[in-house]
Amino acid sequence: MTAPPHALSSKLSDVSGVKHGFFGRKGGVSSGIYDSLNIGQGSDDEAQNIRDNRDRIRDALGAKKLLSCFQVHSAKVVKVTEPWRTRPQADAMVTKVPGLALCVLSADCVPVLFADADAGIIGAAHAGWKGAIGGVCEATLDAMEAIGAGRENIVAAIGPAIQQASYEVGPEFRDTFVGDQEWTDRLFVAGKDDRSHFDLTGYVEAVLLDQGVAAVDNLGLDTCALEDDYFSNRRRNHRGEPDYGRNGSVIVLEA
Repeated sequence: MTAPPHALSSKLSDVSGVKHGFFGRKGGVSSGIYDSLNIGQGSDDEAQNIRDNRDRIRDALGAKKLLSCFQVHSAKVVKVTEPWRTRPQADAMVTKVPGLALCVLSADCVPVLFADADAGIIGAAHAGWKGAIGGVCEATLDAMEAIGAGRENIVAAIGPAIQQASYEVGPEFRDTFVGDQEWTDRLFVAGKDDRSHFDLTGYVEAVLLDQGVAAVDNLGLDTCALEDDYFSNRRRNHRGEPDYGRNGSVIVLEA
Protein backbone atom coordinates (compact mmCIF):
# COMPACT_ATOMS: atom_id res chain seq x y z
CA MET A 1 0.00 0.00 0.00
CA THR A 2 1.33 3.44 -0.96
CA ALA A 3 1.69 5.83 1.96
CA PRO A 4 -0.68 8.81 1.86
CA PRO A 5 0.98 11.98 0.54
CA HIS A 6 2.07 14.43 3.21
CA ALA A 7 4.01 17.64 3.63
CA LEU A 8 7.24 17.77 5.60
CA SER A 9 9.05 20.44 7.56
CA SER A 10 12.64 20.81 6.42
CA LYS A 11 13.70 21.75 9.94
CA LEU A 12 11.94 18.79 11.59
CA SER A 13 13.27 16.47 8.91
CA ASP A 14 16.77 17.32 10.12
CA VAL A 15 15.95 16.19 13.68
CA SER A 16 17.39 12.73 14.28
CA GLY A 17 15.25 9.95 15.71
CA VAL A 18 11.95 11.61 14.78
CA LYS A 19 9.44 11.04 12.00
CA HIS A 20 6.62 13.41 11.16
CA GLY A 21 4.10 14.31 8.49
CA PHE A 22 1.37 16.83 7.75
CA PHE A 23 -1.38 14.77 6.11
CA GLY A 24 -4.23 16.29 4.12
CA ARG A 25 -7.20 14.82 2.34
CA LYS A 26 -5.50 12.52 -0.17
CA GLY A 27 -4.66 8.83 0.07
CA GLY A 28 -7.59 7.44 2.07
CA VAL A 29 -10.76 5.41 1.70
CA SER A 30 -13.55 7.85 2.60
CA SER A 31 -15.92 9.33 0.03
CA GLY A 32 -18.19 12.29 -0.56
CA ILE A 33 -17.39 15.36 1.53
CA TYR A 34 -14.87 13.23 3.45
CA ASP A 35 -12.89 12.30 0.33
CA SER A 36 -10.56 10.68 1.15
CA LEU A 37 -8.16 10.65 4.14
CA ASN A 38 -10.52 11.90 6.82
CA ILE A 39 -9.24 10.92 10.28
CA GLY A 40 -11.64 12.98 12.38
CA GLN A 41 -13.23 10.78 15.03
CA GLY A 42 -15.69 13.58 15.71
CA SER A 43 -16.97 13.66 12.14
CA ASP A 44 -20.01 11.79 10.82
CA ASP A 45 -17.92 9.73 8.41
CA GLU A 46 -18.20 5.93 8.66
CA ALA A 47 -16.25 4.73 11.68
CA GLN A 48 -14.46 1.98 9.76
CA ASN A 49 -13.27 4.44 7.12
CA ILE A 50 -11.82 6.67 9.85
CA ARG A 51 -10.05 3.69 11.43
CA ASP A 52 -8.64 2.60 8.07
CA ASN A 53 -7.42 6.10 7.30
CA ARG A 54 -5.78 6.44 10.69
CA ASP A 55 -4.09 3.07 10.22
CA ARG A 56 -2.65 4.28 6.92
CA ILE A 57 -1.06 7.26 8.62
CA ARG A 58 0.22 5.15 11.52
CA ASP A 59 1.82 2.69 9.12
CA ALA A 60 3.30 5.45 6.95
CA LEU A 61 5.31 6.66 9.95
CA GLY A 62 6.10 3.22 11.33
CA ALA A 63 4.32 3.94 14.61
CA LYS A 64 2.85 1.45 17.06
CA LYS A 65 -0.16 3.60 17.94
CA LEU A 66 -1.71 6.80 16.60
CA LEU A 67 -3.14 8.92 19.42
CA SER A 68 -5.42 11.96 19.25
CA CYS A 69 -7.18 13.97 21.93
CA PHE A 70 -10.78 15.11 22.17
CA GLN A 71 -9.89 18.67 21.24
CA VAL A 72 -11.70 21.48 23.05
CA HIS A 73 -9.79 24.67 22.09
CA SER A 74 -8.00 24.78 25.43
CA ALA A 75 -4.42 25.12 26.68
CA LYS A 76 -4.54 21.72 28.37
CA VAL A 77 -1.61 19.37 27.71
CA VAL A 78 -1.44 15.65 28.49
CA LYS A 79 1.73 13.64 29.08
CA VAL A 80 1.49 10.43 27.07
CA THR A 81 3.05 7.38 28.70
CA GLU A 82 0.94 4.64 27.09
CA PRO A 83 -1.94 4.29 24.63
CA TRP A 84 -5.39 5.22 25.91
CA ARG A 85 -8.84 3.78 25.30
CA THR A 86 -10.74 7.00 25.90
CA ARG A 87 -9.49 10.23 24.35
CA PRO A 88 -8.67 12.85 26.99
CA GLN A 89 -10.09 16.33 26.58
CA ALA A 90 -7.00 18.36 25.72
CA ASP A 91 -5.36 20.19 22.85
CA ALA A 92 -1.74 19.16 23.17
CA MET A 93 0.35 16.10 23.98
CA VAL A 94 3.97 15.43 24.92
CA THR A 95 5.86 12.16 25.22
CA LYS A 96 9.26 10.54 25.49
CA VAL A 97 7.95 7.08 24.56
CA PRO A 98 9.08 5.78 21.15
CA GLY A 99 6.42 4.44 18.81
CA LEU A 100 3.51 6.50 20.16
CA ALA A 101 2.50 8.88 17.39
CA LEU A 102 0.97 12.17 18.53
CA CYS A 103 -1.72 13.27 16.07
CA VAL A 104 -3.35 16.70 15.99
CA LEU A 105 -6.60 17.06 14.05
CA SER A 106 -7.33 20.29 12.21
CA ALA A 107 -9.38 21.83 9.43
CA ASP A 108 -8.10 25.44 9.50
CA CYS A 109 -6.73 25.63 13.07
CA VAL A 110 -2.96 25.64 13.44
CA PRO A 111 -1.17 22.32 14.06
CA VAL A 112 2.25 22.62 15.68
CA LEU A 113 4.76 19.78 16.03
CA PHE A 114 7.70 19.97 18.45
CA ALA A 115 10.89 17.96 18.91
CA ASP A 116 13.95 18.02 21.17
CA ALA A 117 16.36 15.48 19.72
CA ASP A 118 18.85 15.80 22.56
CA ALA A 119 16.26 14.85 25.18
CA GLY A 120 14.26 12.47 22.98
CA ILE A 121 11.01 14.33 23.62
CA ILE A 122 8.26 15.38 21.21
CA GLY A 123 5.04 17.34 21.39
CA ALA A 124 2.03 18.25 19.28
CA ALA A 125 -0.46 21.08 19.73
CA HIS A 126 -3.79 22.12 18.21
CA ALA A 127 -3.89 25.92 18.18
CA GLY A 128 -7.17 27.39 17.09
CA TRP A 129 -7.40 31.08 17.84
CA LYS A 130 -8.86 30.43 21.29
CA GLY A 131 -6.16 27.93 22.20
CA ALA A 132 -3.44 30.11 20.70
CA ILE A 133 -4.35 33.23 22.64
CA GLY A 134 -5.04 31.02 25.67
CA GLY A 135 -1.45 29.77 25.72
CA VAL A 136 -1.51 26.24 24.28
CA CYS A 137 1.91 26.63 22.65
CA GLU A 138 3.48 27.96 25.83
CA ALA A 139 1.85 25.17 27.85
CA THR A 140 3.22 22.54 25.46
CA LEU A 141 6.75 23.90 25.85
CA ASP A 142 6.33 23.91 29.63
CA ALA A 143 5.13 20.30 29.56
CA MET A 144 8.08 19.24 27.42
CA GLU A 145 10.49 20.91 29.82
CA ALA A 146 8.77 19.20 32.75
CA ILE A 147 9.80 15.79 31.36
CA GLY A 148 13.34 16.79 30.50
CA ALA A 149 13.38 18.89 27.30
CA GLY A 150 15.35 22.10 26.93
CA ARG A 151 13.45 24.96 25.35
CA GLU A 152 16.57 26.17 23.56
CA ASN A 153 16.83 22.77 21.82
CA ILE A 154 13.23 22.50 20.64
CA VAL A 155 12.43 22.71 16.93
CA ALA A 156 8.82 23.59 16.08
CA ALA A 157 6.95 23.26 12.79
CA ILE A 158 3.68 25.01 11.94
CA GLY A 159 1.64 22.92 9.53
CA PRO A 160 -1.16 23.59 7.05
CA ALA A 161 -3.74 26.04 8.44
CA ILE A 162 -5.90 28.91 7.31
CA GLN A 163 -3.70 31.73 6.06
CA GLN A 164 -4.22 35.46 6.30
CA ALA A 165 -5.73 35.91 2.83
CA SER A 166 -8.49 33.43 3.69
CA TYR A 167 -9.05 34.40 7.32
CA GLU A 168 -11.54 37.26 7.35
CA VAL A 169 -12.62 38.34 10.84
CA GLY A 170 -14.89 40.94 12.40
CA PRO A 171 -14.02 43.92 14.61
CA GLU A 172 -14.85 42.02 17.80
CA PHE A 173 -12.23 39.40 16.95
CA ARG A 174 -9.61 42.07 16.31
CA ASP A 175 -10.47 43.86 19.53
CA THR A 176 -10.03 40.61 21.46
CA PHE A 177 -6.47 40.14 20.25
CA VAL A 178 -5.26 43.73 20.18
CA GLY A 179 -6.92 44.49 23.51
CA ASP A 180 -5.14 41.56 25.13
CA GLN A 181 -1.82 41.85 23.28
CA GLU A 182 -1.28 45.23 21.62
CA TRP A 183 1.58 43.99 19.44
CA THR A 184 -0.81 41.80 17.45
CA ASP A 185 -2.14 44.87 15.65
CA ARG A 186 0.51 44.26 12.97
CA LEU A 187 -1.01 40.86 12.19
CA PHE A 188 -4.24 42.39 10.87
CA VAL A 189 -4.70 43.89 7.41
CA ALA A 190 -7.78 45.82 6.34
CA GLY A 191 -10.50 44.00 4.46
CA LYS A 192 -13.89 45.02 3.13
CA ASP A 193 -15.93 47.43 5.25
CA ASP A 194 -15.20 46.72 8.94
CA ARG A 195 -13.58 43.35 8.28
CA SER A 196 -9.92 42.43 8.68
CA HIS A 197 -7.69 39.53 7.70
CA PHE A 198 -5.75 37.93 10.54
CA ASP A 199 -2.42 36.11 10.31
CA LEU A 200 -3.03 33.26 12.76
CA THR A 201 0.03 31.24 11.78
CA GLY A 202 2.11 34.41 12.06
CA TYR A 203 0.79 34.85 15.58
CA VAL A 204 1.75 31.30 16.54
CA GLU A 205 5.19 31.72 14.99
CA ALA A 206 5.79 34.97 16.89
CA VAL A 207 4.75 33.36 20.18
CA LEU A 208 7.09 30.41 19.65
CA LEU A 209 10.04 32.62 18.79
CA ASP A 210 9.34 34.78 21.83
CA GLN A 211 9.38 31.62 23.95
CA GLY A 212 12.98 30.98 22.92
CA VAL A 213 12.76 27.79 20.87
CA ALA A 214 15.71 26.83 18.67
CA ALA A 215 13.86 27.16 15.36
CA VAL A 216 10.39 27.56 13.87
CA ASP A 217 9.37 26.34 10.42
CA ASN A 218 6.12 27.87 9.14
CA LEU A 219 5.00 25.90 6.07
CA GLY A 220 2.53 28.61 4.96
CA LEU A 221 0.05 26.16 3.41
CA ASP A 222 -3.54 27.45 3.26
CA THR A 223 -6.12 24.79 4.14
CA CYS A 224 -9.00 26.96 2.97
CA ALA A 225 -7.53 27.86 -0.43
CA LEU A 226 -5.96 24.49 -1.28
CA GLU A 227 -9.21 22.59 -1.78
CA ASP A 228 -7.69 19.56 -3.52
CA ASP A 229 -5.20 19.02 -0.72
CA TYR A 230 -6.82 19.89 2.61
CA PHE A 231 -10.08 19.82 4.52
CA SER A 232 -11.36 23.23 5.67
CA ASN A 233 -14.15 24.11 8.06
CA ARG A 234 -14.37 27.69 6.79
CA ARG A 235 -14.71 26.51 3.21
CA ARG A 236 -17.49 24.10 4.15
CA ASN A 237 -19.27 26.95 6.01
CA HIS A 238 -19.10 29.10 2.87
CA ARG A 239 -20.73 26.26 0.95
CA GLY A 240 -23.26 25.22 3.59
CA GLU A 241 -22.00 21.64 3.73
CA PRO A 242 -23.21 19.56 6.71
CA ASP A 243 -19.81 18.38 7.96
CA TYR A 244 -16.12 18.28 7.11
CA GLY A 245 -13.09 16.01 7.29
CA ARG A 246 -10.02 16.56 9.44
CA ASN A 247 -6.38 16.78 8.44
CA GLY A 248 -3.76 15.02 10.56
CA SER A 249 -0.43 16.40 11.75
CA VAL A 250 1.68 13.65 13.29
CA ILE A 251 5.03 13.21 15.03
CA VAL A 252 6.62 10.10 16.51
CA LEU A 253 9.88 9.06 18.13
CA GLU A 254 11.39 6.19 16.20
CA ALA A 255 11.26 2.93 18.14
